[in-house]
Amino acid sequence: MAHVHFTSHLRHVAPGGAVEADGVTVAEALKQVFTRHPALRGYVLDDQGRVRLHIAVFVDGIHVRKDVLDYPLTPASELYVMQALSGG
Repeated sequence: MAHVHFTSHLRHVAPGGAVEADGVTVAEALKQVFTRHPALRGYVLDDQGRVRLHIAVFVDGIHVRKDVLDYPLTPASELYVMQALSGG
């Protein structure tokens, strides 16, 4: 099972540690996590079901920028979902 981690900025709606999820894509793994933590979905995905612009996704150390939800996972994958911060 892949391990899904969330940045501390999402802790008010996300689990405190890594969550195990089955799936061969980021979308499938996140769907399982959202089933267990439904409030998290609105912070990660927009109304069209796309990853929000302010969310960064890393899979096995790779910053996934294109076709994020279709990106493949292995059973040993580490998936990190982070709320990007900006400002000055």
